[in-house]
Amino acid sequence: MAGFKGGAGMGGNMQNLMKQAQKLQQEMQETEKLLDDWEIVGTSGGEAVVVYMNAKKIIDGIELDERVVDPEDVEMLEDLILAAINDGYKKADEVYKEKMAPFAGLGGGLL
Repeated sequence: MAGFKGGAGMGGNMQNLMKQAQKLQQEMQETEKLLDDWEIVGTSGGEAVVVYMNAKKIIDGIELDERVVDPEDVEMLEDLILAAINDGYKKADEVYKEKMAPFAGLGGGLL
């Protein structure tokens, strides 16, 4: 019977843990939604190429200054686009790490 002693207290602790887990799950879901809606702007060539994405690195737009659209130098345009994407990815990584830091130890297992 000694093992049964304090059993009611354990139930209360378990309920508190479950409530905390549910709260963390809700906060993590809200943060995920925030990252979906967060606009990141990557640029290159003095903003001759601009790439728009969210903090999860989903690209939803690219703007090109007509000065960089040279049929004789397609390779330069490709390089500028890649540089703008990489700039956006770097910024997105910073936002993602900052916003997801409170959930770092959870391993995403709550979603």
